[in-house]
Amino acid sequence: MVCIVGLVENLQQGDVRYENTIEGLKGIVRNPGWRQLFAGLSINYMKMRICFRFIKFSTFDIVSTYEMSALKLVNNRESVSAYCVSALPESFICHTQYRSTYQWHISTSFKTKDLCGPDTTHDILLKRLELALKNHEVKEAWEVFNDFKRLYGFPVVSVVSKLITELSYSSDQSWLHKACSLALRIAKEKPELQQHNILTRVCLSLSRAQMPIHTSKILRFMLRKHSMPPMDVLLSVMMHMVKTEVGIYLASNILIEICECFHQLSAKKSDLAATVKPGTMIFNLVLNGCVRTRSSLKGVRIIESMAKVGVAADVHSIILFACIYEMNNQRDELKRFKDHVQQVSGPLVLHYRQFYESLLSLHFKFDDLDAACILVADIYKCRESYLTQGNKDWTKSFLVPIGSYYQREGLKIQIMPTLLQKESVLHVEDTRELVLFEKEKLFLSNKALAQFLIRCKRGGRIGELSKLLIEIQRELDSLEYDNLCTNVIDSCIRVGWLEMAHDIVDDMEFTGAPIHPSTYMLLLRAYCKEGMPREARALVNQMKRAGFLSNISNEIVVSQCFSEIANEGSLKIDGRLEKTELAECLIREMKEEHSMPAVVYELNSALYFFCKANMIDDALKTYRRMQAMNIQPSVQTYAYLIEVYSSLEMHRQITILWGDIKRYMEHGYLVACRDLYELLLVNFIRGGYFERVLEVVNYMEEQDMYVDKWTYKNEFFKYHRNLYRSLTASDAKDEVQRQRVEHVKAFRKWLRSG
Repeated sequence: MVCIVGLVENLQQGDVRYENTIEGLKGIVRNPGWRQLFAGLSINYMKMRICFRFIKFSTFDIVSTYEMSALKLVNNRESVSAYCVSALPESFICHTQYRSTYQWHISTSFKTKDLCGPDTTHDILLKRLELALKNHEVKEAWEVFNDFKRLYGFPVVSVVSKLITELSYSSDQSWLHKACSLALRIAKEKPELQQHNILTRVCLSLSRAQMPIHTSKILRFMLRKHSMPPMDVLLSVMMHMVKTEVGIYLASNILIEICECFHQLSAKKSDLAATVKPGTMIFNLVLNGCVRTRSSLKGVRIIESMAKVGVAADVHSIILFACIYEMNNQRDELKRFKDHVQQVSGPLVLHYRQFYESLLSLHFKFDDLDAACILVADIYKCRESYLTQGNKDWTKSFLVPIGSYYQREGLKIQIMPTLLQKESVLHVEDTRELVLFEKEKLFLSNKALAQFLIRCKRGGRIGELSKLLIEIQRELDSLEYDNLCTNVIDSCIRVGWLEMAHDIVDDMEFTGAPIHPSTYMLLLRAYCKEGMPREARALVNQMKRAGFLSNISNEIVVSQCFSEIANEGSLKIDGRLEKTELAECLIREMKEEHSMPAVVYELNSALYFFCKANMIDDALKTYRRMQAMNIQPSVQTYAYLIEVYSSLEMHRQITILWGDIKRYMEHGYLVACRDLYELLLVNFIRGGYFERVLEVVNYMEEQDMYVDKWTYKNEFFKYHRNLYRSLTASDAKDEVQRQRVEHVKAFRKWLRSG
C-alpha cells in the first residue's frame, strides 16, 4: 500500500494532491489509463510487500535497543529472515510518509547494513539469553527465550541445552515442569536438536523433585525411541519414584513396558535390546514398592516379567517374592523356593527370616499343621548350619517354576539364593511376628507358639505338638531355651487347658524328656483349685514315679494342696508371676482370632491352578462351588478368573463378573483394589465395552485413585484407533449404536482431559 502511494505521488502534477490511495487510483485511470495501471502492478506489488516488512522490522529493531519489554508488542509478527536485503537495490528501500483516513503518519528509514550487521534483533536476543543463563537468571532467560522463539524459532543446540539444564537445576516445580515440556517439545518438533543426555538430566531432576507423573512422560518417550538412560541412572530414577504411592504405580507400569520393549527388540535380534534390559536391583525396588502398597497382583506380574526377561533373582528378590505370595495366599508358589533357601548357611540366614515368616503364616492360614511342624523343625536346624559353614558355590543359580507347575512351557525364574549385592540401596520392610532372629539364631515368637497351641487344641492334635516341642528342645543348645516345654505347659495351665497340659506332660515322660518339678506342682495346684481331686491323685502318682514326693502319701499331698489353695486363693509357685508372656499372648490370640476358613484359601489355590493351565471349565466349577457354599470370593478370586477369560479373549464373560463384583462391593463384602480395577479397565477397552470402562473409572475417581491414562490410551489406539471417528450420534442406526458412540466419545474426552 505504501508503494502505491509512492506511485501516486510520482503522478502528481502542479498543485494537485490526492488525499488518499483511492483518489490516486482514480487519477491514474483517468490520465494514463487502465493499461498503465496494470503495467506496473507486479513491480508495485513487490515494492509494497518488501517495504511493509522492512518498515515493521526496522521499527522493531530500533525499539528493542531501548526497552526489552517492547518486544511483547510485536507478538505474532512475521519473520523477515527469508529476505536478503543486501541483494535489493537502493530504490527498494522506501522512505515515505503515509497518511491514512485517520491522518496517522508512519515515517522510518534505515540502511541495508543495519539488517545484516552484528546489532540485529537476532544477535541482541541471543546475547541476552546467553547472559541470563550465565548469571543463572532463570526467569529472565525464559522470557528472552520465548521472545526469540516467536521470531526465529529454537536457538542453537548449545543454548537450548544450557536453558534446559538451568531449568532442571531449579528447586521450583514450575520451572521443572517447563523443562519437561520444553525437552519433550524439542524432541518431537526438532529431532535434530534432540540430545539423549538432556532428556536423561531432566528425567533425573524430575524424579528427585518427587514429580513421578512428569518423570514417567520422559521415560516413556525415551522408551519409545529405544533410548533409555544408563542403568545406573534409571536405578536412581526408580529409587526416587517409588517413594510415593503414585510413583510406585507408575514405576511398576513402566517396568512392565520396558520388559515388553525388550521382548520386541530381542525378537528382532536388535542390538538395542541389551540397552533396555533392566537389572535385578530395579526389579527389587519396584517389588518392594508393591509390597509396601499391598499391590500384590501387580507384584505377581512383575515377577512373571522378571522370569520372561531372564533376570536372576538374588536374596532380596526371594524375600520380596515371599511377601507377595503371602499377600496373594499362594502357598504352592512359595513352597517351591523352600528347598533352595534351606541350603543357605552362615549370615544369610538372617535375611531369610522373612521367608520363613511368610511361609509359616501361609501354613497357618491353610490349617496345615503337618507342614507347619516340618517348617518349624527346619527353622531350628538353621542354627546348626549357621555355625558350620561349608565351602559353597556362592554364584550357583537354580531355575524355579512359577505359575502352573504342570505346564510344559511354564515360566521358570532364575534364582541365586546366596547372592547378596553389597551396593544395594534396598530396605525391605518386613514383619516380625512369627519368626525372630536374635543372637545369630532363628526361633519362634510367642505369637507363633500361641498359634500352634490354638490350632492343635482345636484339631485334637496334642501328640504332634508334644513331638514338635520335644524335638525343638533337643535342638536347643543354650540354657535360656531349656524351659520351652515348661513354658508351654505353664501357659496351658494359666489359661485353663489342664487336660492339654497333662497330655504334654505324659508325652514328655514317655520320651524321657526332663520335666521341672515346679511344672508338676503348678498343674497339681490347678487341679486342686478347679476341684478335680481324681486328676490330682493321678498326677501325684506320676510325681512319685518321677522321683518326687517318694515318702508322702497321696492323700496328704492332695489335702495339703487343697488347704493351701483355700488360704492363698492363687497359683503362685517359687515367686513366679501369675501369667507368663506366652500365656498373655495365648489369651490375646484367642480373643482376636477371626481368620477365614481354610477352605477359602484351598479353593482359591485350586482356582489359580486351573486358570494358569487355561482349564476354564474346572475354574468355573470351582467358582460355582464357592458360591454354593456361601464362601465370599476374594479379590484374588476375581483376578484369576479375569486373567483366564482375558487369555481366551472372552471379554463378555468379564462383564458378567463385573456385575458380581459391584454387587459384593455394594453390600460391603468386597473391597476392590487398584490392581483389580486395572485388570477390568484393560479388558473392557480391548473388548470395546466403553460403558463399563466409564463405570470403572468412576469407581476409581470416587476413591481418589490415580489413573495412568497413558496405559489405557495405548490400549485404545492399539484396538480402536479409528472407532467412530467420523460417525456422530445423530448418524447412528439405532439407539444402541447411538449410546455406544456417546460412550466412545466420552472415553476419548476423558483421555484428552489428562
